[in-house]
Amino acid sequence: MSDSYKVKVNDSFSFDINKEEVSKLDVVNLDSNSVHILHKNNPYKAEIVSSDFLQKTYTVKVNNNSYVVAISNPLDVLIKDMGFEVGLTKQVNYIKAPMPGLILEISVVVGQAVLENDNLIILGAMKMENSFLSPRDGVIKTISVVLGDAVDKGQLLIEFE
Repeated sequence: MSDSYKVKVNDSFSFDINKEEVSKLDVVNLDSNSVHILHKNNPYKAEIVSSDFLQKTYTVKVNNNSYVVAISNPLDVLIKDMGFEVGLTKQVNYIKAPMPGLILEISVVVGQAVLENDNLIILGAMKMENSFLSPRDGVIKTISVVLGDAVDKGQLLIEFE
């Protein structure tokens, strides 16, 4: 993999830059978050206002103008080309029965706000009780079963808003 990086500014302007080009910049550190840059005889003061390590995005203020800068290395680009996103998780919007069974307990109601790992429902199957915990914070949109229902594998149990 190469030493070049893809840089996107404000989701509209994109360019590639490599380590050699960065090393040629005329930059002086002012403190831990700000630098003075001289480019084509024009002075610039740049300051990192905020950063998101997982998303590799930074809010940078240059001469009192703010810009959102996203930096991707070659591995990030490869992962994105494969259909994945670094730092993102899949949003779970429903719970389905993983096996046939009987609904033994429903701990939530439609419209209820739940937190991640709150108990939602208990499914009895193969002489075992299987508790389903909330995979995320959210609000219950629908409950497709009632207490005592027999359910099939893959049947929708709960849907989130």
